[in-house]
Amino acid sequence: MSAQDFENEYKKEFEEKEDLKIDEMQKTNKGRVFEEAAGGRIVLCGANAYEQKYYFNPLFKEIPESIKKELNIISVLFTQEAGGIFTIVFEEDGNISIETNADEEDITYDEITAGLLVGEVRRKRQDLFEALGLYYRIYVLHENPADILDGDDE
Repeated sequence: MSAQDFENEYKKEFEEKEDLKIDEMQKTNKGRVFEEAAGGRIVLCGANAYEQKYYFNPLFKEIPESIKKELNIISVLFTQEAGGIFTIVFEEDGNISIETNADEEDITYDEITAGLLVGEVRRKRQDLFEALGLYYRIYVLHENPADILDGDDE
């Protein structure tokens, strides 16, 4: 199931319920949208240092509150340290990508610091991202948990 198919299924199922509709994500100061940056993949969350905003995709509201808070802290602290725009994205196969970018005119954005921070976040939160990947594969892609666990043993 592609990201677009998932979103279409979600809209069909929850069309009548006002509070469950997918909100259009906030545009950044250059008209970019978190979704555009994702290239068809599904954005889990992101932070924007330019507008000082945090976004959490309402499609994943069932994720435990403690994990949502941890993702918020990771995203906001990242943008405070390195600047720019930070996103955590689900790839179509369920893997997690951590991405960062900045406006071309932003002279305060530090690519080196951003790269180092991405590596640090991946290392320190590896278990979190593996668990989120499993969540995505089971609840979004509807893969059989037994098949997933059997595949990890090989």
